[in-house]
Amino acid sequence: MRHVIVTGAGSGIGRACALRLAKDGYSVTVNDLRPEAAEAVAAEIGAKAVAAAGDVSKEADVDAIVAKARANFGAVTHLMNNAGFVHQALFVDLTPADFDRMFAVHVRGTFLMTKAVLPAMLAANSGVIVNTASQLGQIGGVELVHYSAAKAAIIGLTKSLAREVSKQGVRVNAIAPGPINTPLVMAISESWRDAKAAELPLGRFGEPHEVAAAVAFLCSDEAALFVGQTIGPNSGDVML
Repeated sequence: MRHVIVTGAGSGIGRACALRLAKDGYSVTVNDLRPEAAEAVAAEIGAKAVAAAGDVSKEADVDAIVAKARANFGAVTHLMNNAGFVHQALFVDLTPADFDRMFAVHVRGTFLMTKAVLPAMLAANSGVIVNTASQLGQIGGVELVHYSAAKAAIIGLTKSLAREVSKQGVRVNAIAPGPINTPLVMAISESWRDAKAAELPLGRFGEPHEVAAAVAFLCSDEAALFVGQTIGPNSGDVML
């Protein structure tokens, strides 16, 4: 049985991925910092889902999320590290607290969630981990230095972990979406969004379900040759 934990699944890309993977036959543990958001998405999915609220930057919360997932659906075969947030500010205006919180959620959260499920995956010689990075982790973003740096760290973590565990049956990859029409992106200023849209070769922002299709592929057996990759549903913002 395929069982995925999706963090940050209460809205946006995470919600779309939870819905898509449930449609594809996965049992889904829906995590979000906001209990009501996690419960709403789990209810939307139905009997194949359970809500597990918690802060992925906190070890005790991560332990509780994974324990609830296993109690309801058994072994965690897939993990999507998606929890995150955006905060916009010029570098000179950033505080250490801004920087630390950004890395705590994105990077520490990815580390802690992966650390919690990886030993069982290695013991089973099977597992899939997909991390949510960003195209800004590849090219940088004005007024988003701390966000871009955290996403670049996730790309580095993905590549390094893939080199460690691929031969033991665990595939680790990342997605680096461009701007997507989600509440997270809508929190960035309209002037930033307008300027960004004008730069995109495709001429538009993406939709959450379009990113979910990429995640569904990476989670599937059809992606067996994808190891340590960062794939970019990004409207052409980054071309590799």
